[in-house]
Amino acid sequence: MKSLRRVSTLAFAAGAVLATTAGVAPSALAAPSALAAPDPVVASPYLYQWGGQSDPSAAMDATGVKAFTLAFMLSSGGCTPAWDGSRALDGSDKALIQTIRDAGGDVIPSFGGWSGSKLGPQCGSPEELAGAYQKVIDAYQLKAIDLDIENTDEFENEAVQDRILNAVKITKDKNPGLRVVITMGTTPDGPNDWGKRLITQAKALGADVDVWSVMPFDFSDGGDMAAMTESAVDGLAAQLQSTFGWDEATAYQRSGLSSMNGNTDNAGESVSVDDFTKIRDYASSHHLGRLTFWATNRDCSGGSDCSGIDQEQYAFTKIVAGYQG
Repeated sequence: MKSLRRVSTLAFAAGAVLATTAGVAPSALAAPSALAAPDPVVASPYLYQWGGQSDPSAAMDATGVKAFTLAFMLSSGGCTPAWDGSRALDGSDKALIQTIRDAGGDVIPSFGGWSGSKLGPQCGSPEELAGAYQKVIDAYQLKAIDLDIENTDEFENEAVQDRILNAVKITKDKNPGLRVVITMGTTPDGPNDWGKRLITQAKALGADVDVWSVMPFDFSDGGDMAAMTESAVDGLAAQLQSTFGWDEATAYQRSGLSSMNGNTDNAGESVSVDDFTKIRDYASSHHLGRLTFWATNRDCSGGSDCSGIDQEQYAFTKIVAGYQG
């Protein structure tokens, strides 16, 4: 998670270069078509700009995937949002979003991740944090955002958890129809105590999170990753059912998962194409609200930026592309 999956020093250096790319004017960024655009929440693999296969057009043409989760929105100082903490909202990432939308797709930006300075701790109040979210929503006319809450300065911090949840409430009140995903780590049996607190506080504070998504990896030294993923999501759904009083079907529909293709950050732990196919089938049978993985950039074989396993190019992206919830 910390080495393969998150922003590195090289990533920020690459971001600084990408920041010089000319973007399009705010008024020129087309919103997704109300009739044709896909739901960016349900099936949207992560895509980042700092390495690997970062061309969305190539992935879309090869797999039929229509949406991407773009990583990561961080603080560029204080409560000011920027891509990877360094790239302006009107730069290369805006052009990337336009490319995806021109091809009939859509995006869901992800706030947070493991590395870098997070907006949650940097913003001084829920209102300020909601304002940071709003800048990004307005810049790209978004239908959804992903809040990736996993590093200890956000996740294992009661004040920051509450700030984020109250900001979600403010943001959803201001943007009717906006969908919010919260992504967090997990144990093989479901959310840990901090994850459970985040869920119960959402109920207590009235923060309407649309989909709760866990990252079922980086918790073993091998074994049946499909079975452990299913167990982790089962635990999440049980927690949601208990907390909100939902029936089982609703709890699964409000659950999601974000896997990792190939070798994870833990030695000996790997998600194979066969594992991920089983995970997709499990997600389909329970109508999970979200299926994604880290990342399309790594969805290849042979290079240092690839998954680390023997696989066909875009094998995992093709599996996500066919998912309909």
